[in-house]
Amino acid sequence: MGAQWSKQVERRKQIADEKKTLRELEETSGCNFPGCDHHPTDRKNWISGLNPEKLHLNKIVWPGTHDSGTNKIGIRMVSRPFAQCQSLSIYNQLVLGTRLLDIRVNENQKVCHGILATYSIDVVINDVKKFISETESEIIILEIRTEFGHNDPPEFEKYLEQQLGEYLIHQDDQVFQKTVSEILPKRIICIWKPQKSDPPKPGSPFWSSGYLKDNWIDTDLPSTKFESNLKYLSQQAPVSSRKYFYRVENTVTPQADNPVLCVKPVTNRIHGYARLFITQCFSRNIADRLQVFSTDFIDEDFVDACVGLTLARIEGKA
Repeated sequence: MGAQWSKQVERRKQIADEKKTLRELEETSGCNFPGCDHHPTDRKNWISGLNPEKLHLNKIVWPGTHDSGTNKIGIRMVSRPFAQCQSLSIYNQLVLGTRLLDIRVNENQKVCHGILATYSIDVVINDVKKFISETESEIIILEIRTEFGHNDPPEFEKYLEQQLGEYLIHQDDQVFQKTVSEILPKRIICIWKPQKSDPPKPGSPFWSSGYLKDNWIDTDLPSTKFESNLKYLSQQAPVSSRKYFYRVENTVTPQADNPVLCVKPVTNRIHGYARLFITQCFSRNIADRLQVFSTDFIDEDFVDACVGLTLARIEGKA
């Protein structure tokens, strides 16, 4: 018992020290970067507002959500706090400005997070289609994967193509160099990551897992995650020459050896440092590599930071 208590005291001190490290970095470096003062007047149509005829796909900084389909997961006040990573519906995330969705499914076509399942994938598809019907130039990256520990839903590609076929941007390395207008009226890059089924083939309506890369480290330590994100981002090619999307996740996750297991108080340790991260990308000369930036509990400020950096790229300031 004494050893366990001593370990908890040490862990709490480590977390406190790491939170202090980020606060001090913010105090010394600030959070100013090209485009940081931009606030889109219409987040629902922010890509449209940046001139689709001139906006190349590889200039976009995509605001993404982590575990996007968890707003209603589990039982409220019981299991939900341990698995919920977003408070908004898929549709409301898109209206707010989210442009990458991270959807995990099980063999029953239910959206899930670990062992907890929530609504059917139909809810996600319907929200995406509703959003597309109300906008003209917004491009969405829709990542769908079979959650670890589950089997792939039967005939899932066929289902997705039936539901989204008219909107799907087919797998093609040339897409990265095109403008949004050149891609329209197609609207969705759907990245399908099965556990056991064959991956999508070149030219398919779906994109394979190699087109969306990241370096996930599972930690609840905010400065450790922050520095890891910077390190791995620095190892990527600049977006101008990249033939894949690279995601940085501004999140930390609860750990079994720590008494704080609810998602929100843990992820809040890093949540407010998205602008600091972008500033540090400039300080370390890797701002030309940031492309997909994801978070738990996405908010307007996170979206605005990504849109601002996109605008700065278009104007040649970043």
